[in-house]
Amino acid sequence: MTANTENTFDLIIVGAGAVGCAVARELSRFDLKIAVLEKESDVAAGTSGRNSAVVHAGFNNKPGSLMAKLCVEGNEGFEKVCTELDVPYRKTGKLIVAFDKSDFAGIDKLMENGRKNGVKGLEFVGADVVGKLEPHVGGIGAMLSPNTAITSPFLYTVALAENAARNGVRFYFETEVNGITKRDSLFRLSAGNRHFYSRYIINSAGLYSDRISSLAGEKGYTIYPCRGEYFILDKRTSQYLNMPVYPVPRPGIGGLGVHLTPTVEGNILIGPSAEYIKSKSDYGATKSVMDQLFKEAKELLPPLEMKHIIRSYTGIRSKLVGPKTGGFGDFIIEESKVVSGLINLIGIESPGLTSSVPISRMVRDILSNKEELKEKKDFIPTRKGIVQFRDLTLEKKEELIKQYPEYGEIVCRCEGITKKEIIEAINNPLGVTTLAGIKYRARPMMGRCQGGYCLTRIVDILKEQKGIQPEQVTMRGNESKLFTGSVK
Repeated sequence: MTANTENTFDLIIVGAGAVGCAVARELSRFDLKIAVLEKESDVAAGTSGRNSAVVHAGFNNKPGSLMAKLCVEGNEGFEKVCTELDVPYRKTGKLIVAFDKSDFAGIDKLMENGRKNGVKGLEFVGADVVGKLEPHVGGIGAMLSPNTAITSPFLYTVALAENAARNGVRFYFETEVNGITKRDSLFRLSAGNRHFYSRYIINSAGLYSDRISSLAGEKGYTIYPCRGEYFILDKRTSQYLNMPVYPVPRPGIGGLGVHLTPTVEGNILIGPSAEYIKSKSDYGATKSVMDQLFKEAKELLPPLEMKHIIRSYTGIRSKLVGPKTGGFGDFIIEESKVVSGLINLIGIESPGLTSSVPISRMVRDILSNKEELKEKKDFIPTRKGIVQFRDLTLEKKEELIKQYPEYGEIVCRCEGITKKEIIEAINNPLGVTTLAGIKYRARPMMGRCQGGYCLTRIVDILKEQKGIQPEQVTMRGNESKLFTGSVK
């Protein structure tokens, strides 16, 4: 096997979700040559960018499981990571609401789980306290989790990746791994019409982690896709909800029940549902499920109306437990016992986002047991995000407009996004130029009109900044072009 030096690495991470990017950032602290291969056009294009954005406390996971241990550890350190990487984070707390006396047993179980897992601050509160915390939510009592928080999962993953890239990690997008062979302690990965070589593979491919493990030579894993559907509500609904509100979970397949979650941007999410599906790429929404979602959400929060809905989306959990069994499995984080050098991260479903940094440290420890890891003296732990102009004081806005006139031009009216912010998003460190990549970095096209006003203006800025012609603009990569030509 003859390796190309340019494409030869100490380790290759397959998958650029939150966990893969956390691993990339953690390992970029050391004197290693690292690449990340991602089949989509950007980071967080799968499960990591399609979830409830909750930083879980760890009371819902089975005591003694890796899920529980890493969730609690991740929750306790999440704010620090967000501060280092300039990512939105808000500790809101969470209510698990009982609606009849039979729910109290479920709350008792969660409280006991939390105690065993080391979750701090859990308490039972009566209907009067629920009413003070969430005046629009009913219920006869609830468990309060004060350390639950919310974040932006896409910005979090972007920030991890950008910091890793600044510390030398190379990212390859639209580079799907289709073959893996190994000879003389060196893996060869066939991906994106190229060959990559590496001493180690970190399999962080999420829904496709079973496939990557199999390609590398360890068979036997099966990931069962479980789809969750969501509604996004207009920001005007923010007055109705202060924190995530969940019903007491009831026995069934692997979800926590339909719940309501505020976002750091001011919207409310309804969802998710939980439905096992056959295809790992079936992100379709279904009318019957969405109707049920809204019905159950309105029971939780009566002021909600259909007119508040501005968009829907779906995410898919990568479950190790099939529909016949239901519930939750546990994380698999280990070097393969069959293929030396293959480190598998399999079955990383919720709370994978919360647990991402502790998972990355486990990967680091696995590697450090195989060879000495030499720390870089010039590692940079921080990253600065795009300035959110709409949140600044009037004085600061005027100062910035004098310095950069593009701050004086509003491109997205719904979200108050300026041309300068769009330019910053286009010129991101990872080189992503899709509309979705711009959208998730700066929030245009996320308001009430969903891009009706700003989309064509963003296309013009793409042409101005990168020379990309409208016919070449894509939503999420080569298979999603938007335009075929001009009408005048």
